[in-house]
Amino acid sequence: MSIHQKGFSLIELITTLSVSAILLAIGAPSLTDFYTRYRADSSIRVIQQTLQFARNQAISFNMKVTVCALVDDKCDPNWQAGLTVFIDIDNDNQLDGDDKKLYTTNAFHSKDTVKYNRAVIRFLPDGLASGTNGTLKYCPSSPTSPYSQAIVINQAGRARVSTDNTINCT
Repeated sequence: MSIHQKGFSLIELITTLSVSAILLAIGAPSLTDFYTRYRADSSIRVIQQTLQFARNQAISFNMKVTVCALVDDKCDPNWQAGLTVFIDIDNDNQLDGDDKKLYTTNAFHSKDTVKYNRAVIRFLPDGLASGTNGTLKYCPSSPTSPYSQAIVINQAGRARVSTDNTINCT
């Protein structure tokens, strides 16, 4: 009568773990790049949709609508804190009194850089950008990331994704 052992030998386990570790070491960097690119694409889409929403609300309400990064209910140049869309009745760049908050995004990833040449983006009742036109830059992981993207806001209030592939957030 023979006894059949079930299981793996120590050599088989070590070989399997070694092959798995090598494959993981090869695949992990590409997964990190994939995640960084996905985060950049997703965030730039959220920014563009938020700006389009703000412009539409300005036209619909026939009032000035402000987009900025609110910190303690005041517009702050730290765009990484996320975007808030609100009707700023008294044009003081803060959410107070009769002002009405319309929409808020989450803060962006802590390792990412978000830059804009102004503290606010304001849309007039006719949809124009009210002298707050410029380029909002989003750089995932580092200010010189190859996955950086930008949104160009023209004087007419149109927000489009830039096709420039040399965006730098420094």
